[in-house]
Amino acid sequence: MTHIYDAAVIGAGIAGSVMAKSLADHGWDTVLFDRKAFPRHKVCGEFLSPESLTMLKKLGLREAVSALKPSIIQRTSLILSRGNPLEIDLPGTAWGVSRYQLDATLHQAALRAGVQVQTETTVISVKPGEQGYIITTKKHGGVQEYYVRAVIAACGATAIPGLRSQSPRDAKSVNGAHLGVKSHYTGVDMDGVVELYFFEGGYLGLSPIEGGQVNVAALLEREAFQQANKSILGLIEAASAKHSKLSERLSSAQSVPGTQAAVAPVKLTRKPLAWDMFPRLGDAAMMLPPLCGDGMSMALRSAILCAPFASRYLKGQISLVEWEHDYTRAIHREFKGPLKWGHRLQGILAVPYLPHVMLAAAKFTPGLADRFVQATRLKETEY
Repeated sequence: MTHIYDAAVIGAGIAGSVMAKSLADHGWDTVLFDRKAFPRHKVCGEFLSPESLTMLKKLGLREAVSALKPSIIQRTSLILSRGNPLEIDLPGTAWGVSRYQLDATLHQAALRAGVQVQTETTVISVKPGEQGYIITTKKHGGVQEYYVRAVIAACGATAIPGLRSQSPRDAKSVNGAHLGVKSHYTGVDMDGVVELYFFEGGYLGLSPIEGGQVNVAALLEREAFQQANKSILGLIEAASAKHSKLSERLSSAQSVPGTQAAVAPVKLTRKPLAWDMFPRLGDAAMMLPPLCGDGMSMALRSAILCAPFASRYLKGQISLVEWEHDYTRAIHREFKGPLKWGHRLQGILAVPYLPHVMLAAAKFTPGLADRFVQATRLKETEY
């Protein structure tokens, strides 16, 4: 007899792992796929905002993440090439924790909840079936079919064959795209602060993580770094050379071998898409500008929004059409403000003189910086 899973989640990052765990916690037979091996390093700010900690508590994950001994972060410092930094207190305590440790912790939580975790497994196709969907996968050369009642996509910008939203032209376009790079470093003293350095062609963030290390992550305009060394550390060095204070900050830093990662192209103008044959979570649904520092919070929130609708659908309480309607409305309601203001701030950075004007205005207008921070962040919600 063919086994039929209640749900399959494609993509085992933060959103996918949390979604799969939530479904399993409610008794649903769930399988979680990812084409890559874990644990692994990813390009990420590795910053869990105060809103994220509230969500981790709701999900029953806060103690597990706390056991990783994340760095405590309480403020942000914005640093241009000239002038004094702008210091902004966060609206609560944040954590700095590497994706290498966090993803492994979330996978273990999903396994304990009863999720079948299938990493190094590529989804070849998803097709409608008599009782839901037929997912064809490939792992180490072997092909297997899974029969599932519901599918959720949490695979970022990775294409799933057969979905109507993904055209070859869109996939290959790099016009206006950015490049993301990251590496961990030692030898940089951080005192509860995330530092953001802005320069022509991008910006770079220093964020303390567990074990006394610092995550160095940069978003760079591809055209501005065409002549740079194309290695990850070479690109970080080239970015540092554009900002004297950043260069000085990293002068004694030592990169940690094996922690480097890169992603390209990063399309900041990608339009939100909450549903394409089935629901999409996290970066698969939208791209929140990295400047907002709330990507991991977005991933958690999208899973929290989607899980109750998925459970109601599996119980037969709502139709697939109703699930699509309600989840899409919830995504637009929660993310409309942060997306709008995030893209506006990203646009300001692209104009050479505007960041200096913005920081000057924030310094001389009480509360303006705090309002900008609040505008780009998800709102606290009673769950």
